[in-house]
Amino acid sequence: MSKTKTQFVCSNCGYISPTYLGRCPNCGEWNTFTEETVTKDSGTNAKSTRVSLTGSRVEPQLINEVDAQDAPRYQIQSAELNRVLGGGIVPGSLVLIGGDPGIGKSTLLLQVSGQLATLGKRVLYVTGEESADQVKMRADRLQIAVNDRLYVFPETDMTAVRDAIANLKPDVVIVDSVQTMQEGDVDSAIGSVSQVRGVTTDLMNIAKTNNITVFIVGHVTKGGAIAGPKTLEHMVDTVLYFEGDKHHSYRLLRAVKNRFGSTNELGIFEMADGGLQEVQNPSEIFLEERLKNATGSAIVVAMEGTRPILVELQALITPSVFGNAQRTATGVDRNRISLIMAVLEKRAGLMLQNQDAYVKAAGGVKLNEPAIDLAMAVSIASSYENISTNPRECYVGELGLTGEVRRVDRMEQRIREAAKLGFDRIVVPQHSLEGLDVPDGIEVIGVTTLKEALKLAIPK
Repeated sequence: MSKTKTQFVCSNCGYISPTYLGRCPNCGEWNTFTEETVTKDSGTNAKSTRVSLTGSRVEPQLINEVDAQDAPRYQIQSAELNRVLGGGIVPGSLVLIGGDPGIGKSTLLLQVSGQLATLGKRVLYVTGEESADQVKMRADRLQIAVNDRLYVFPETDMTAVRDAIANLKPDVVIVDSVQTMQEGDVDSAIGSVSQVRGVTTDLMNIAKTNNITVFIVGHVTKGGAIAGPKTLEHMVDTVLYFEGDKHHSYRLLRAVKNRFGSTNELGIFEMADGGLQEVQNPSEIFLEERLKNATGSAIVVAMEGTRPILVELQALITPSVFGNAQRTATGVDRNRISLIMAVLEKRAGLMLQNQDAYVKAAGGVKLNEPAIDLAMAVSIASSYENISTNPRECYVGELGLTGEVRRVDRMEQRIREAAKLGFDRIVVPQHSLEGLDVPDGIEVIGVTTLKEALKLAIPK
């Protein structure tokens, strides 16, 4: 016997309600509830035995008896993607890639498919949004080498996908996208929360049971998060976000979750006529259009995962026309701007309470680490005083509320990156100088307070 009931699920966050609601009490979105029919088995036979991913019974065992081995990785030609994934593609992993429409997700995965096929791996590219002809046209445009290892399967039915995987026995499966797949056992519309959860669960079982690497593409909401329930990101092994403005050529691939490597790694690509090309030295890109003797500009050496990147922070300080001063941010946290301006006013004597502030991280990159505080304070003070900073000087450090400059990590890597790009001087926290191996050609100056840093950066 089975019981059938109706429930309403929020398509934005997955909240379940027994009745229809106009506004979701969990995420606050309006008109996001959809009706779904749920069938549950009743009786003593409804319980299933827990088995392992290989099909055998799970038994308790001592942790020192567990044979832990490092999984071999597929090293593809894309060094940027290898680094973001933690050193390569792990067999049996489930990777979720999200991004705005037209950002280049399908292009990236088709290029990865071609690279895997040239390594001798059998790849199944499942597309639910395009026909086989459209995929072939893109492959020709990207100049992907044609061989007998890359298969294209335009299908949305998960039953047919499972049969194709069982027949081909591929090493890698790419599903574009998970919102277009349909699980026959789930009685709801394609793209609904239940469908997305069911399809992802099915793909996870396929990946773990057969040691097949599965890449799935996920659509994003207007807020930039991957559409569907938040549990979708918990189910997969790795979550990658493909960011950037589709009207510009540069794309940022960021890892926000990775069970096989470090998080917050960053890969940078450039969209060209022949597809996505790797950017070997992103610091030069972020600095190539910097104006000389421009006020409100300061260079920071930020860390994106294990990679140091030099980014220009720009600030524009203007008198406020209305009563309340504005704080506008692009690429940095708006609340951090208010905090740093308060420290500048209290500890450095700058009257900023009646000034509008517009702060931007040039190049479209997003910075959120504490080490950018000092460079942000220097750029704001430079614009306020209308005095340009030294174009061959950069700044690294965290600011405290009492005006002290606090130490940050990976200082040697930051200094070497600045020296490699020809900077003459870098201002760092005094406590970070202990035990540093400073390369030749760059002067490292340690400061303890914000006032000391401003005297060096903005001489009056």
